[in-house]
Amino acid sequence: MRLRVGGNVRRLRVESGLTQEALALESGLSRNHLIELEHGRRGVLFERLDDLALTLDVPVTALLD
Repeated sequence: MRLRVGGNVRRLRVESGLTQEALALESGLSRNHLIELEHGRRGVLFERLDDLALTLDVPVTALLD
């Protein structure tokens, strides 16, 4: 599950033209947390998933599929 969510976050971030730093700042995550998340080495709280989805302008389910 972590690998899937992290891969979706990375794919959507790249498609949106955002850097890791920009997405981290806009969503409230640290850049290190985002890097770990994208590589599937760290999970994320549901509230942060919502913040990421809002920043990426996608529904939360797009991060989970």
